[in-house]
Amino acid sequence: MNDHLIISVAVTGSFPTKEMNEAVPYSPKEIIDSAVESYKAGAAIAHIHVRDPKTGQPSFKYELFEEVLSGIRERCDMLVNLTTSGLRLKGTDITAQRLRNADLKPDICSFDLGTMNFHDRAFVNSPQWAEAAAKYFIKTNVKPEIEVFDTGHLYQALDLINRGLISDPPFFQLCMGVKWGIEATIENLLFIKNKLPANAVWSVLGIGPHQLPMNIAGMLLGGNVRVGFEDNIYFHKGVKAKSNAQFVERIVRLAKDFGREIATPEIARTTLRIPTIK
Repeated sequence: MNDHLIISVAVTGSFPTKEMNEAVPYSPKEIIDSAVESYKAGAAIAHIHVRDPKTGQPSFKYELFEEVLSGIRERCDMLVNLTTSGLRLKGTDITAQRLRNADLKPDICSFDLGTMNFHDRAFVNSPQWAEAAAKYFIKTNVKPEIEVFDTGHLYQALDLINRGLISDPPFFQLCMGVKWGIEATIENLLFIKNKLPANAVWSVLGIGPHQLPMNIAGMLLGGNVRVGFEDNIYFHKGVKAKSNAQFVERIVRLAKDFGREIATPEIARTTLRIPTIK
């Protein structure tokens, strides 16, 4: 077991809205403030999506990602993970649009593998996308966070690893309970965990009411965890979370009870072999 627990916080995502929970951040300032507050609570990694500041609609504007990345780095040393999800993108060259975030030199980029039905639409991630993205992350020296929503995604990742297209150690985010993805159960988490490479660093998230059970299971199994409004807007059943930091604070309390030390950003960098930004 790795005694140091790496906490990631996904501060906004694409689906939650202020109508669902008024604390969901929209503007770059709100996203930056929420990430920094979560850092102070114990999070080492911020997973970043951006929104149209006025409407709150999901956005993929390069300038918004750039503003959020630089804003977080000006205020703290937490690692920044920029999404490369193409779920809502349109145009002729979706791959180029998705990979532009890697040019900003974040510490990490999310890496989705495998096409699947995702809520109300198809989430298309072709084999051609996977290979192009893996090679681009090597070129830009950005650590990919491999998103596993179902078992086939894991097997595709293992193929890329065996071909030398993923840097060591591979970093997996096990995404449990997404509609039409793998169900959030202990049995399923153990199955996927036991298929991971021996040197893998892994984290787990649970959607909605599955967030806390999957976080606890991940901590007990020696993995790392992700929390935040992207995955869940409720702190308890029927009680909306006040902030992303509130989720982080709960994990920190539980981790101490379970004998897990909280990883600082420096420890997370060392664990994931991500160079310090100069």
